[in-house]
Amino acid sequence: MRLSLAAFAPLCLLVSACNQEAEQQGGTLPPASAPSGADQLASNDAAPSGPTIADPEQRPVMQMQVVLERLGFAPGVIDGKEGASLANAVKGFQEARALPVTGTLDEQTRSALSQWDAIPATRVVTIPEEWGRIAFVSLPTSPAEQAKLDGLGYESLAEKLAERFHTTPEVLAQLNPGGRPAGARGAAAGPAAATPAPPTFAPGQQIRVPNIGADRIDAATIDDSHWLETLRSLGVGTDQPEVARIVVDESEGWLKAFDSNDKLVAIFTVTTGSRHDPLPIGDWGIKGKAYNPTYAYDPTLLRGAPDDAAEQQLPPGPNGPVGVVWIDLTKDHYGIHGTPSPETIGRAQSNGCVRLTNWDAARLALMVSGSTKVEFRK
Repeated sequence: MRLSLAAFAPLCLLVSACNQEAEQQGGTLPPASAPSGADQLASNDAAPSGPTIADPEQRPVMQMQVVLERLGFAPGVIDGKEGASLANAVKGFQEARALPVTGTLDEQTRSALSQWDAIPATRVVTIPEEWGRIAFVSLPTSPAEQAKLDGLGYESLAEKLAERFHTTPEVLAQLNPGGRPAGARGAAAGPAAATPAPPTFAPGQQIRVPNIGADRIDAATIDDSHWLETLRSLGVGTDQPEVARIVVDESEGWLKAFDSNDKLVAIFTVTTGSRHDPLPIGDWGIKGKAYNPTYAYDPTLLRGAPDDAAEQQLPPGPNGPVGVVWIDLTKDHYGIHGTPSPETIGRAQSNGCVRLTNWDAARLALMVSGSTKVEFRK
């Protein structure tokens, strides 16, 4: 996703629920083979239905990321790299399993994770043919021009694929040298380039992707058909734990979710406030959730906005300023939300709110309710 958040930096506010049209720019389409439930790209470890092309690389870090995310301990972008997000995920797993919380893959943690060693780091899927009906267009940076659009959707098929598999177009390029799945006959051999040229993806093409799971969907549990399509497009399943309280730690950069027995069931790396727009420390609640929200752009509330800029109502979409969901807090004008820039989570400051990847924000939205308690701490 390529929209800059700089223009929206000081305050996240004024969102409203809005349904997206299915066939908008960079939007989603109901998968032909799955009129309800998960899309045809969903994981199936017991009986893979797609092509079986062996991955020539072990990818141990990516495999650990995949397993931890399936268990609810989210490592952020699945990229096969160690970093703060993966360390947070490991800490969450360790805490939930009553292991020493080190954030490193020590012997006890390795042993505890070993029961999932058979889950591969990647799988090969076929890009749905119906994705060829989606119009991908470059988005303008001006709020006035964005406001003229039907939606702030994905700008390319690679970007849509990356969101679906919780990664980046750059990682997809590494997994598909020359546009072929690593390990496929005719695919480029030898060490992958550090920054390979972006391959061209097309409907019907086989590609290698991170083997994310937890993407099963019970359509009967979702009343909003457009939100259902959003969950499909993000690979986020409906089988999520009910959360009684969440804790956001500003200094540690994580959000922890606890069930009614006060057991840690999920952890997400987040981006929180800056010196100019600090996280509102204290105890809060949840007023509601806006799925696929619009965004009220008010230049009088934004640092650095042009003096002659006008208020705008920005359309919904994954590339909107607050992503695909807004979890509204009892602290006025503050919320927990998604982002058009998943690679920045944990690496850049937010505008006082709590920002997650779109897929993590959607997953959290399925966990919380009006009775969930919220604590923000330094």
